[in-house]
Amino acid sequence: MIYKSISTQTLQRLPMYLNYLKSLPDNQILNISATTIAEALKFNDVQVRKDLAIISSGGRPKIGYITKNLIFDIEKFLGYDDADSAVIAGAGDLGRTLLSYDGFSKYGLDIIAAFDVREDIIGTTINGKKVLSSDKLKDLCGRMKVRIGIIAVPASEAQEICNSMVESGILAIWNFAPVNLNVPDSVLVQNEDMAFSLAKLSKSLSKKLCLN
Repeated sequence: MIYKSISTQTLQRLPMYLNYLKSLPDNQILNISATTIAEALKFNDVQVRKDLAIISSGGRPKIGYITKNLIFDIEKFLGYDDADSAVIAGAGDLGRTLLSYDGFSKYGLDIIAAFDVREDIIGTTINGKKVLSSDKLKDLCGRMKVRIGIIAVPASEAQEICNSMVESGILAIWNFAPVNLNVPDSVLVQNEDMAFSLAKLSKSLSKKLCLN
């Protein structure tokens, strides 16, 4: 299937559709419609139909989609059917939490190692993942052709770590540090700004309380 261009909003909704489909009882719901998905997630059914049409040609009038095929189509589009190796820089509280989360494998992400500068952490193991010295990052990533890097270090260290990742061949960075990173145009960066998310949540709560 040749995919059409896709908006950021659609890309954000696709994992929600996938999670819902995977939550359904195995082998009990063989077919599902865009309307059913929309009602379950409280989305607009026209929007859901448009989203699914971009990534799957399996929809049929009055029948909907074969559930297992739709799951396959979404996973294929998102790349979840082809696991990518990743490394994480920073094995503090946040880094440990990310390393301990086993759910990443469902989304095609395999964190193979962590890196840190603290001697008391280097050499330890977290959820089966070895914590190595940060000066080994470039060698390991280059040797194993790692393409995804996760940054969970303080803001003051983030750019230096980012530079090492880029030099090692990493092409996509998931950044949890509260700082804007300078990267070449060829490198993708996804920032997770927790302060912004908290501010957005607080603002939404204030509006809700005012309405009540």
